[in-house]
Amino acid sequence: MPRILIYILVMAVVTYLIRMLPIVLLRKEIKNKTIRSFLYYVPYVTLSVMTFPAIISSTDNMISGIAGFIVASFLAFKGKSLLFVASGASITVLICELIIRFI
Repeated sequence: MPRILIYILVMAVVTYLIRMLPIVLLRKEIKNKTIRSFLYYVPYVTLSVMTFPAIISSTDNMISGIAGFIVASFLAFKGKSLLFVASGASITVLICELIIRFI
């Protein structure tokens, strides 16, 4: 039981430091264009890195996940609504899964 409390304490300290250090160390506005553009894209990259493996591995077959991803990317690139993109990707995955299952 005491080990679990130590683990929780270490995780709390690490989480606190990650949130506190940027506030303490970076009090001035960042004027460097390279750093600003890097920080601008960090949330998008992080979301992509967390989402992409889940998209590929969420189906029974990796091929249907990739097909759904391709359709969703194409529809999003064309400027379709989120509901349309999600529906298109889901229908694509369903059709691919049915085709793969019956082959």
